[in-house]
This record gives sequence, structure tokens and C-alpha cells, in this order.
Amino acid sequence: MLRPEPMIPVRMRRVAIVAPCAALRDVLVRVAEAGRVEIDRADGGGAHAPRTAPGSATRRLRAARTEPGGAVLSAAPPDLDALERAGRTDLLAGEAQLEERLGGAVRHGAVAALAGWCPAADVPATAERLAAAGGSLVPLRTPRGVDPPTLLRGTGAVRRSFAGLVRTYGTVPYADLDPSVPAGVVYVVMFGVMFGDAGHGALLLLAGLSLRLGRPRRARPLRGLWPFVVGAGVTSTLAGVAYGEFFGPTGVLPALWLNPLHDPLRLMAAAVGLGAVLLAGAYGAGIVNRWREGGPSGALYALSGVAGAMLYLGLAVMGGALWLSRAGVLFAGATIAGAGLVLAGWGLFAVTGGGPGGVVQVGVQLFDGVLRIGSNVVSFARLAAFGLTHAALGAIVWQGTTALARAGQAALVAAAVLFVVGNALAFALEALVAGVQALRLEFYELFSRVFEAQGRPFRPWRLPVLDGGPDGGGAAATAPRRDAPDKEAL
Repeated sequence: MLRPEPMIPVRMRRVAIVAPCAALRDVLVRVAEAGRVEIDRADGGGAHAPRTAPGSATRRLRAARTEPGGAVLSAAPPDLDALERAGRTDLLAGEAQLEERLGGAVRHGAVAALAGWCPAADVPATAERLAAAGGSLVPLRTPRGVDPPTLLRGTGAVRRSFAGLVRTYGTVPYADLDPSVPAGVVYVVMFGVMFGDAGHGALLLLAGLSLRLGRPRRARPLRGLWPFVVGAGVTSTLAGVAYGEFFGPTGVLPALWLNPLHDPLRLMAAAVGLGAVLLAGAYGAGIVNRWREGGPSGALYALSGVAGAMLYLGLAVMGGALWLSRAGVLFAGATIAGAGLVLAGWGLFAVTGGGPGGVVQVGVQLFDGVLRIGSNVVSFARLAAFGLTHAALGAIVWQGTTALARAGQAALVAAAVLFVVGNALAFALEALVAGVQALRLEFYELFSRVFEAQGRPFRPWRLPVLDGGPDGGGAAATAPRRDAPDKEAL
């Protein structure tokens, strides 16, 4: 039975690559071949990082007149002069990267070491690979104040497709949850509400299935997006069935829920209610992330944590009480919101310089937080607004089509052309608008509460290794080593 993957990034280990100086090149070649370790860069390690001059391969690469198509490594030390004469810029590029890592090593006597990061599950296999060359991969304690790089779990077509949505916003911090799948589901739901037409949704569904089959060939680079397109097609079709829209108000489908043009206020209220639920979910994810980042206190006092959630809940209760004219419920909501304001104010004041200036800064931030909650909830009304726009465009096209069709037999062809062209334009325009608006709601209203910082992606050093000899030429230099890892292993 398949178990769902945990919504947390891959656990990373701080490691050191240790090897005799004489064997360091061979060990680093195996590191590049394994593609499991991110080595600290010499120019990014802070003030105490070693400064190295460009190596011989780097100088030769800069002098070359052609750009390398890619970087590869030779298993044995190559003759750089022979590589330059042969125009092997790919091998020169690989040697330049190797020289950079060699120059960043810390040496003590006959031993050299480099620090980096490796997925915890890959440490044993990588250590075994390096041991065959005389090196070691030593696990280290994670330094205080240093966040490991983030590697999201990429198995499964749906997760990989939805992960691009999160990457567009930024890199998930290592301590945070990976919201790729929930964020993708929320996105396609919001898209469907705005793009509610069963006919247009069916076209999206067919397009997604075509991408899954690799058709057309020119669209194969987009094949990984098929779950996104299929999901948008399904939600759009379901919303169209609820609205009674099938290429406009053609009467093919009855409205199972409401007609957007006949009952816009009800649709607007439903959109705001959906937004309120999504905001509550974002606060829940924010509380978990603040706890994972800074412990209980970090979760308690943050505006995107418990304090902000209490403020949001209190304001929501107060709004419901005013709508229902319940004085007791209004007082309860005010109490909850007040408690949230106190907690958030205390947390904000703790990070200011104190004094009157700190009080003013806290007041401004709390006022902004209250306004932001109200504006964010109302912002979800755009789900209904653009759903109405889609329905209105469909109605215009259908009214024009029926008007032409009633003009006589000669106008039937013109009516069919208008119906096809009008729906094509409505499809293209509304797909673009709904996609952009769903992205805006996801980023500004939801992700802004889930994330407070940015992480950095895990970038392991990975190069193909050739079996060519020191001259870097010959037929043997064109084939990767058979023990090279699969590029998709991570």
C-alpha cells in the first residue's frame, strides 16, 4: 500500500570530505560522479574562506574562442595542453570546476578536507563510494545559525508538477513544510471557480491528457505539467456544471447550484467564504512553520502564527456577530481578537529597540495587520468577479450566435463561425486572466502567511565522468563511466 510522502523537505546532513592530498582529485571525481554532495564554495564561505587564483584549466577555458556545451570530467588527470589543442572545452570546463574545489580545500599536512551538505539517506552510499578512492565522508554537527539547503521530495508526477508553483514564489526554508500538493490543489480550485464552463473545462482536460501522452511532439517539454492542466480542467468542468455553463449559457446543462449572472451576490458571498477557509488553512500552516523555525515562542507571538490566527478568528467572529446581531458573540470575538493583538504586540515589541519609537512601530504594524486581514478576505471576491466575467463573455457570444441563426439559413455559417471564434477568444482570455488571478491570490494572500523567509535550494555538484586517458581524446573519452549515477536520482 502506498503511503503519502511527508510534507517536509529531505533531511540533510553536514558532512566533510576528507582525503589524503595525493588522492583528493580522485575522491572529488567520485563526488561529482555521485552527484549527492553540495560542496561549500570557496567564494561563499565568509571572510575566512580561502581565496584562490584561477587555475590552469580556468585560464585556458577563458582563452578559448568557443563556449563549452557542457562540463565533463576525465577519470584520470588529463593533459591540459592536449585538451586545449583539441578544443575540448567540455573537459576544460570540468577541470576548471575541479580546480575550484581543490583550491577551496583546507589542508593540514598530508590531509585535505572540504565541507558541504548531503541528504542523510545518501551518506552511507556516498561514503562507501569515496572509501574506494581512499577518502571519507564524515558527518558533522550542523553549525548554529546556518540553515541547511532545501531539497524537496520530488517523487510522483503530481508533486513534481505542483512544486513548480512553490518554486515560482521562492525556495521553501529547510525548517518549513513543503506545501506543494495542497498549494496546487488550492490553485486549480480557484482557477476552476473563475473559469467555470463545462465545455472549456473539457477542452483543458483533453489538453492535459494529450500532454500526458506526449502529444503534440512540440509540447513534450511541457509534459510534466499535465497534472496541473488536468486538475484545472476537472475543477473548471465541475464549476461549469454547477453554473449550468457549457460553452456559454447554451441550455445544454441545467444550473445545479446557481447562474452567476442571475445570482451574483450569492456567488460573491460564497467566494469570500471560500477565501476565509483558505486563509484559516494558511494560518494553520504558518503556525506549524513558525514552531519548526523558532519553537513555541516563535509560533505564539508571530502575526503569521498563533497571535495572527487569534486576531483573524476574533475578527471573523465579530463580523459574523454583527451580521447576526448577536451582542454576546460580538464580545467573545472582540476578546479573542484583543488577545491576539496583545500577543502579537508583545512579540513585535521584543524585536524593536524599545522606548516610544518601538511603541509607535508596534502600533503601525498591528494596524497594518488588521487592515491586511480585512483586505485579504475581501480580495477573494475576485473569484466571483472573474467567474461573472467568464459567464458574461459566454452569454455575449451565445446571444450573438442565436441572433445570427435566427436571421435565416444563409446566416447559419456566420453563426457557427462566431460561436467557434468567440469561444476560442473567451477561452484564451479567461484562461490567462484566471491563471494570473489564482496565482496572485496564492502568493499574496496565502503564501505570505505560510512563509516568512526564503531558503536556498540544494545544488549538488554533479558532472558526468569519462573514461578517457590523460590526453582527453580518443573514443574512450566519449563514453560516461558505467557506474555513473542516474541524473534523476535526486
